[in-house]
Amino acid sequence: MTVWTPQQLGKIGSSDDFHISPYRDDGTTPGTPTWIWSVVVEGDVYVRAYNGPASRWHSSAMTQGAGRIRAGGIDAEVAFTPVDGEINDRIDAAYAKKYAGSPYLPPMTSTRTRAATVRVDPR
Repeated sequence: MTVWTPQQLGKIGSSDDFHISPYRDDGTTPGTPTWIWSVVVEGDVYVRAYNGPASRWHSSAMTQGAGRIRAGGIDAEVAFTPVDGEINDRIDAAYAKKYAGSPYLPPMTSTRTRAATVRVDPR
């Protein structure tokens, strides 16, 4: 596994244009890009599915484990890893800071969306 560079993290962290495309069943063809919120916490990129684990993109990401993202001018192949535990509190705080004032913020820090938290790593 590789890591994001500080420059990439800066671009992703300041961008509101994160598009995620888990691979299709063939494991190589990216699916339709889905716009989602993203945050950077402790040098890692995290995303959550607004509709929880039943979300289409989340289900595909968990099945395939890989895909592509586009964010802040970065187009990259990535791996998806589900996360749980106390890191979710820091992810909640990052969402609250980045998306303060949005009516969509409360659902993005709910139990449902926390269950669909994914770390996105470059491949």
